[in-house]
Amino acid sequence: MANRKIITKWIKRIAIFYFASTILAVVVLRFVPVYFTPLMFIRLIEQKADGKPMKLHHHWVSMDEISNNMPQAVMASEDQLFLTHHGFDLKQIQDAALVAAQGGRQRGGSTISQQTAKNVFLWPGHSWIRKGFEAYFTVLIEAIWGKERIMEVYLNSIEMGDGIYGAQAVAQDNFGTTAANLTKRQAALIAATLPNPIRFSSKHPSGYMRERQAKIVSEMRKIKHSNFGC
Repeated sequence: MANRKIITKWIKRIAIFYFASTILAVVVLRFVPVYFTPLMFIRLIEQKADGKPMKLHHHWVSMDEISNNMPQAVMASEDQLFLTHHGFDLKQIQDAALVAAQGGRQRGGSTISQQTAKNVFLWPGHSWIRKGFEAYFTVLIEAIWGKERIMEVYLNSIEMGDGIYGAQAVAQDNFGTTAANLTKRQAALIAATLPNPIRFSSKHPSGYMRERQAKIVSEMRKIKHSNFGC
């Protein structure tokens, strides 16, 4: 009985410490740039293990240094309800679960908020445990950061090529420009790679990528105007 009380006490302490530390981390990152993410370190380890040169190109820029074409493109491609949902697109989640249950190709139902939570605080994977943590951090960043900060962190931290992270790095590496000067078609091409930026390249796009680009440009016209970007 005494041992059970001790264990219970320690579980409570650990839980309190976890919630306090994670909330503090989210509050701090509401104001501090996110210079590194777990995925960046994982990719460096993978590059080293494969005998490849270690590459990490990432340069944080504020939202007003990113062309408004970029948030519009990723919303058109990844999450058209981003400005109106509270972190989760229930219909997309239900549709993805239904397709998977019927034996179809697994597809993501994650919103930009969920992807941002995963990129900044967690590791890649599809386990229910990781998904649970992802949901927890999604609720936190929606409540503490707000939409503009979530988009700013997303566009600065997401993987956009082999060793390339964020809009500024991909603009420099693949288009010889800056994030502020990305055109609508360039932004759409970058967004077209996001399902798998290692497999798909915005620098050397295939015919399939050009088709995706055209569809995203078309969808960008449907995106509600936002105050993001330049």
